[in-house]
Amino acid sequence: MSEANNSARPPSDGVRLGLRENLPQFALLVVVNAFVGAMVGLERTLLPAIAEQEFHIVAKSAVLSFIVVFGVSKAITNYVAGRLSDHYGRKRVLIFGWLVAAPVPWLLMWAPSWSWVLFANVFLGVSQGLTWSTTVIMKIDLAGPNKRGLAMGLNEFAGYFAVAASAMATGFVAASYGLRPAPFYLGVGFFAIGFLLSVALVRESKPHADAEAKLRGPLDASDAPSPKEVFALTTWRDKNLSSVSQAGLVNNLNDGMAWGLFPLFFHAAGMSLPQIGTLAAIYPATWGGFQLFTGAWSDQVGRKWLITGGMTVQAVGIVGVVAADAFFGFAIGCTLLGAGTAMVYPTLLAAIGDVAHPSWRASAVGVYRLWRDLGYAVGAIVAGITADALGLNAAMYMAAGLTLASGAVVASRMSETRVLDAVPTK
Repeated sequence: MSEANNSARPPSDGVRLGLRENLPQFALLVVVNAFVGAMVGLERTLLPAIAEQEFHIVAKSAVLSFIVVFGVSKAITNYVAGRLSDHYGRKRVLIFGWLVAAPVPWLLMWAPSWSWVLFANVFLGVSQGLTWSTTVIMKIDLAGPNKRGLAMGLNEFAGYFAVAASAMATGFVAASYGLRPAPFYLGVGFFAIGFLLSVALVRESKPHADAEAKLRGPLDASDAPSPKEVFALTTWRDKNLSSVSQAGLVNNLNDGMAWGLFPLFFHAAGMSLPQIGTLAAIYPATWGGFQLFTGAWSDQVGRKWLITGGMTVQAVGIVGVVAADAFFGFAIGCTLLGAGTAMVYPTLLAAIGDVAHPSWRASAVGVYRLWRDLGYAVGAIVAGITADALGLNAAMYMAAGLTLASGAVVASRMSETRVLDAVPTK
């Protein structure tokens, strides 16, 4: 029986796989992930400005320290989330992740020192690792194998379009009412809605993963990888999974650079706070919007060359921002960066789902997201040190060069995963 037929056929327990078969619950999870994204969007426009204007932090490496804290805490939690969701179920992990987010807006609006901002970003990173990872896993569970790219495109569209909307909204609120506390009241509302939807309406999706595992065939005990083996496969042993992991790390390296340095770069170029907020929103808005198409596109054309091409477009976008000197040029560069990221982001997740067996897929997603979100920390550290030593332009060119090199690694090392039926084991 073909994979496409398998995706729609109900197994013996009556659970059905597919977007159409699970549309109400899938749509609900898209909405929930929008509120997850809105929580992190609170910081996109404001925190670099708060660091410089309220806490008088000059060194770029110190300004970007909040991204390092966020990236490390989120990366570690991503890995834990995969293991926890396999063990305890997806919904419990999602709800706990929302509870961790509860103090974040209050800490950001009333922080008396930069150390409190860093403390808030520990909570934010842990929350994002639990909530975003779980919504990804749940959508993969529901969609089944045939529309995995489309499912990831919809998930990431919702999350990053909300990041953009939140970043723009906070910029305009700050222009009228100041950097704090008013913009962060939005976060209180985002938390309340996301938490209540998750508790009241989200249903457990692990039975769908179990159903797909039955259709694909169970792994023998001798073939089922241990947690240590899943980590090794996803990190270096399997060429496809490890290529995806390094590309994810570099993708978030340039995102961490853009998050921390773009607002400072635009401010130095004379942009106003509303203009900076708009530019900070263009990149994730393009990233989010295009994923409506690129995720489904990867289901048709495959994963490998969409990833390689996307990394190239990202590099061109970063160079375009550096080369520009006015709002219109900055906007073009941000748009290219967002378009390239849209080609890459859902495709990487779909490729993990192509390769990993459903019985250990959540754990593989967790390992991938561990490395991917460590890219925030690596990008912030490297970009901050480079900017302090050589200037903002040099730091941004460095990120572009690393992104281009990462795409070359995918082109030379990765096979096309969309057509794979075999599952790497040992």
